Amino acid sequence: MFERALTGSRRYWTWVFVLLAVITVGLYSYFKQYSYGLGVTGMSRDVSWGLYIAQFTFLVGVAASAVMLVLPYYLHDFKKFGKMVILGEFLAISSVIMSMLFIIVDLGQPLRVLNVILYPSPHSMMFWDMLVLSGYLVLNIVIGWTTLGAESKGSPSPAWVKPIIYLSIPWAVSIHTVTAFLYAGLPGRHLWLSAIMAARFLASAFAAGPAILILLCLLVRRVSRFDPDPGVGAIQALVKIVTYAMIANVFFYGLEFFTAFYSNIPEAKAPLKYLFVGLEGHTRLVPFMWTATILAFVGIGLLLFPSTRKNDKILSLALVAIIAANWIDKGMGLVIGGFIPNPFDRVTEYVITYTEISVTLGVYAIGMLLLTILYKIAISVREQKET
Repeated sequence: MFERALTGSRRYWTWVFVLLAVITVGLYSYFKQYSYGLGVTGMSRDVSWGLYIAQFTFLVGVAASAVMLVLPYYLHDFKKFGKMVILGEFLAISSVIMSMLFIIVDLGQPLRVLNVILYPSPHSMMFWDMLVLSGYLVLNIVIGWTTLGAESKGSPSPAWVKPIIYLSIPWAVSIHTVTAFLYAGLPGRHLWLSAIMAARFLASAFAAGPAILILLCLLVRRVSRFDPDPGVGAIQALVKIVTYAMIANVFFYGLEFFTAFYSNIPEAKAPLKYLFVGLEGHTRLVPFMWTATILAFVGIGLLLFPSTRKNDKILSLALVAIIAANWIDKGMGLVIGGFIPNPFDRVTEYVITYTEISVTLGVYAIGMLLLTILYKIAISVREQKET
């Protein structure tokens, strides 16, 4: 079926070459980082995780969100999601690959990742994170490619794939739960030391991930003859999931504020103060966090009312607001805020460098290129089936 990705319009190939150009620039910046070390990034002794791990954290949630389609469709026979499931599984594949790439570029020497394989330690959350991410990637590749291959031949999916599909449902929950444990298991970081960290991660994942998928479905509808939601209400059903998940995410964040400030524990309050009002004159992330807060409430408000969420233009704006709010919160606020103040009660702010931005865009371009190829194949198969 790969030959289907080798044909396309001028617009398709222009998009592919643009992504290849961004990847080339990103590779150049990465080789520079590899040669000179992580000193070319904004990370330091005090802030040892930065833009790369922030993207890893966000994208693991996007990958896990595929379960919001798989679970209703396969377990509850919710047929409305029938045409969208394959798009969700392919989004999960590209998201997991990008997550893994961000871990690799965050390592000073990428071969160090082999230590997790050669010297496995069940006591390490990194070991379990590698295990669940790799397993989830394999599951989605097998499920997505097998079902699409059967569909292209006009035959039903083989019976052996059903147990794998059921296995992928709890596995999807596990990848973001284990990622949350990477943070919650560090007792010296008060912002992360929370019993509901995994719940927060899952709520944000089930908001941002399906929001991205809906935008992709709307884009697919515009650039091809394939309609993922031909009047069956699948998109609107998924929008409701996004809305409730985002409300839960905001509620969980409010619980963190109540616990920190009602208990009046200085160490628990300090990171939240830094994020929202600044600490000792350091306010670098304050504008971003308030922007995320406003976007979260605007997005929820627009999605709550049928009159606005059924308008594709307003819906797109609302979904972008939800995605941006989650990206800022999990993509920067959560990671950087956890390091401030440092164990010496001092503030060392993190400044993103051009190298990090370039490498990050390169990784995203790799993921988008893979997603473009997978969607091109899936759409071609669906268009052929419907004609």
